[in-house]
Formats: sequence, structure tokens, C-alpha cells
Amino acid sequence: MRITVPLFLFKLPNGHLFRGKYRLVKRVTPKAVKLLKREFQIEEQNMFYLRHPYLTKEQSFNHMKALKALRGDPPYHTKFVVLANEKFENGKHRTLEEQLSHLKVTEDWDFKAGSI
Repeated sequence: MRITVPLFLFKLPNGHLFRGKYRLVKRVTPKAVKLLKREFQIEEQNMFYLRHPYLTKEQSFNHMKALKALRGDPPYHTKFVVLANEKFENGKHRTLEEQLSHLKVTEDWDFKAGSI
């Protein structure tokens, strides 16, 4: 009896706890309000930095072109193009037949009587 009384005092809603007609509604605590205010401050700060970038549009247009020319680096995508071409220049071409050869177990495609 002593164990069952506390169990009957609080009944959980049917279905999902926090959705629907008979849901549990969390109480608003000072900690939750403080956390939400902090999140809004961070979001506002992020939006400020996005609205006021360090460089103007004119300054940021082709600003890396001069730096790359000074360093002498090839364009970024050419490294990957060279690597991809090296793979295929070694003469190791694979045909579709070689690729799917593990699927070919027998040459018999027709059903033969007594084979089951």
C-alpha cells in the first residue's frame, strides 16, 4: 500500500510526453530564461558579425589571387586532377566484367531437372 500510493499520485500522459492534447508542459524556470537570453545574445552577436564583415565586397573580390601568385601554388583543384589522372595512367584499367566476376558462379542460366 505504501508503494502504490505515490505511484497513483502522478500519472503520465498517453502517447508522446511533450506533444498532443494531454501533454506535459515544462515550467519556466529562471535558469531556462537565463539560458535562452544567453543564446539570443550569442545569435545576435553572430548576426552582427555577418552584417558587418571585416572586408568590404570590393576588398574580398579576388583577394586570394595575389597571395597565390606570390606563393606560386597551383590552383587547388589541379592537385586532385593530377592524382586522379595518375590512377588511370598506370595501365590498370578494370572492365565491368572483371568488376562483377564475383557474381558469376556458374554458366548455367536455365533450370535443369533434378538440379534442386
